[in-house]
Amino acid sequence: MNPSALDLSRLQFAFTVSFHIIFPALSIGLAGFLAVLEFAWLRTGKQHYKDLCQYWSRIFAVGFGMGVVSGVVMAYEFGTNWAGFSKFAGPVTGPLLTYEVMTAFFLEAGFLGIALFGWEKVGKGPHFFATLMLAVGTLTSTFWILASNSWMQTPQGITVENGHVVPQDWFQIIFNPSFPYRLAHMGIAAFIAAAFLVAATGAFHLLRGRRDPAIKSSFSMALWLLMIFTPIQALVGDQHGLNTRKYQPVKIAAIEGLWETEQGGTALNLVGFPDMNAEETRYAVKIPHLGSLILTHSWNGVIRGMKDFPKEDRPNSSIIFWSFRIMAGLGMLMILTALLGVLLRRGGRLYENRWFQRLMVIMGPSGFIALIAGWITTEVGRQPWVVYGYFRTSQAVSPITPQEAGVSLLIFVTVYSLVFGTGIYYILKLIRLGPPFPDSRSHTPHRGLDEELSGRRPLAAAAD
Repeated sequence: MNPSALDLSRLQFAFTVSFHIIFPALSIGLAGFLAVLEFAWLRTGKQHYKDLCQYWSRIFAVGFGMGVVSGVVMAYEFGTNWAGFSKFAGPVTGPLLTYEVMTAFFLEAGFLGIALFGWEKVGKGPHFFATLMLAVGTLTSTFWILASNSWMQTPQGITVENGHVVPQDWFQIIFNPSFPYRLAHMGIAAFIAAAFLVAATGAFHLLRGRRDPAIKSSFSMALWLLMIFTPIQALVGDQHGLNTRKYQPVKIAAIEGLWETEQGGTALNLVGFPDMNAEETRYAVKIPHLGSLILTHSWNGVIRGMKDFPKEDRPNSSIIFWSFRIMAGLGMLMILTALLGVLLRRGGRLYENRWFQRLMVIMGPSGFIALIAGWITTEVGRQPWVVYGYFRTSQAVSPITPQEAGVSLLIFVTVYSLVFGTGIYYILKLIRLGPPFPDSRSHTPHRGLDEELSGRRPLAAAAD
């Protein structure tokens, strides 16, 4: 295949998946938050929990819709740009994606209308059940998508016959070696990303002078979730790294910018600039033995360098070296932010400390940035394989010309910027409006969801 068409197709898919991953992550995190809020309302009867649930339902609906649209587009790309992959891996990826549609998508679509518009039309119990089903549906979707993607990273349970895979053991295919770690890592990342968005929204309105129960509760709940999940994510990430070192050692070498296999302990390249042509990491700042300690949990552990692998099997270290450090650096900053929240809470200054609130507003998009950086690390790190060890990306691309790939890329960039830019703008507008004031629910900007959306197009519901 023409390398230019390959590169353009890869760039197009990277662009579309980077847009797509934001919205499912938002849906996963918010769906669980909605269930907790509605449960708190049913348990306590406090109106501000219901107000928060209805408010975040609107943002969830936009994110869910954008996620569905961008996900459908990616499915088409398997045929237009990656026909070779579909032909080779279709017997595995096709059924897995079908299971996702038949379980998760039908579950979400079936209960979405009730959860959004059924507050005054069904009883409290059925409505809460619908909200729970939304949360279960988003997690079920994550299960099947990660099963498919993880199988591409660590394939097993198959044979290759006549140029395509033949499933032999579906249990092994689904529960492949990297699946548990990647499922946990992605699921927790989605909850963290949504929690930072909720916390940033609360901080924004605290800075504007609001001190009502809805703002305080959302800010507090998000910080508690971050305090629980950010340290757990670090532990899950550590185990994921050990698993990657076992099954994809060259990816670990590329992430670390490590070229030579160092005996007696491997240093950690804290920063540097990997040069794929010169086969060295320029201007590296090294910390002796720390690489072994992190990646093998031993002082003198051995990590194989990239020179131990053929050049044609090495991923691009200059990309994933820095994408990993962006993800890991933001992760450490997230843990620090959550700890600061605990300290301020103990001192009774959580709702009054303006510098911390400004920090939380700045950290609002950090979860999504870390999420995209993590996906870049894992997907670029899998190259040059599309199904690791079995099928190369160069074999997967459709027989298209560079001109065709370039035109479709340009169209995608234009349409996505307009459509999804509008969706993001609408979400930000809802965030700026904030939850309803306790004494002004009848005002136009903060009417109930059913009243405001009744008879109107979803994107026409933005308040004046």
